[in-house]
Amino acid sequence: MEERIVMVDSGTGLCLTEGQLDERSAAASVQLRRRGVRAGDTVLICLTVGPDLLVATDAVIAAGGIVWPIPPELDAGRLRDRIIASRARLMISDLPQAMDAAKESWVRIVVSVADLHS
Repeated sequence: MEERIVMVDSGTGLCLTEGQLDERSAAASVQLRRRGVRAGDTVLICLTVGPDLLVATDAVIAAGGIVWPIPPELDAGRLRDRIIASRARLMISDLPQAMDAAKESWVRIVVSVADLHS
C-alpha cells in the first residue's frame, strides 16, 4: 500500500508523505523540548510556506506549545510588532529579517530548520 502524500513543495516538487511528516515532526519536537519548550509556551514560526513550515507547526503542537505563525513577507515594522506582541521566547526561522526583528523582543532562542533535524 502506497503511503499518502500530505504536501507537495511547489518550489521543488518534492513530496512529503504522512510517514515522513510524522518522523520529522517527532524529531523536531524533541529538539524543541531540549530547548525548553513546555506545555503552553508560545513559539513563533516565521517560515515560508512549504514542508518545513508544516513540520515546525506539528512539532510545536507535539511539544505542547502554542503556534504563533508570522508571515515572512511582512515589512520590518509589522514583523517586529507581531514578534513583540507574541511575548514568545523561542522562534523558529532561518530568515534574516525575522531574526533582526526579534532583537528587541522577548525572543531568547532562535531555532533554524536545520537545528530541528539534528
